[in-house]
Amino acid sequence: MPVLDEEASIVAVIGSVPTEVVAEIIVVDGGSRDRTAERARAAGARVIASSGRGYGRACREGADAAAACRSIIAFIDGDGSDDPAEIARIVAPIAAGEADFVIGSRSRGEREPGSMSAHQLLAGRLAGLAMGALYGVRYTDMCPLRAISRTALEQLGMRETTYGWNLEMQMRAARDGLRIVELPVRHRRRAGGVSKVAGSVKGTLKASGSLATTFLRVAAQRRQS
Repeated sequence: MPVLDEEASIVAVIGSVPTEVVAEIIVVDGGSRDRTAERARAAGARVIASSGRGYGRACREGADAAAACRSIIAFIDGDGSDDPAEIARIVAPIAAGEADFVIGSRSRGEREPGSMSAHQLLAGRLAGLAMGALYGVRYTDMCPLRAISRTALEQLGMRETTYGWNLEMQMRAARDGLRIVELPVRHRRRAGGVSKVAGSVKGTLKASGSLATTFLRVAAQRRQS
């Protein structure tokens, strides 16, 4: 669970994680200036400090910190917009041996009014079309709520440290022929704080640049293979 200044939501998110399927909750703090880390620790999560800024860096370090016996790694943001109860559905196909990578789709699921902007929905659809053209795998979203087997994640060779992490994972999973399942998931307005991406023009432009750079880099690797 990568976090940055999620003090208002983190306790509720951790408390809603289904412990019957999640053995360990790891919160990776990317340099919060509020009480996010303190509250996450008090709520029962294992909190580690990221070695630097970057959404992808936090996701990578959280996965690396998970105990070696954890065969499935699930990712979810700490802002409360995705329902942690959905994790049980997300990990089930992997646990059953039917999938290697499962991603939630907010565009196909039930969305609370105002939880996603039109440009967020459009970006997910356009990225899905582009990946479909490249790899024959059609996604409808770049939802942060996802799960992947540890073995598959290690084989992907993830490099991205920015907001392009989610896109890179989807592209590499499709390129490498993983068994992929996309499931509709519920989506809500964030529980507090300001979105690092959609909350400002600067954040949106920065994230868009990361996505474009990631797409071109991973797509070029395919052409070179």
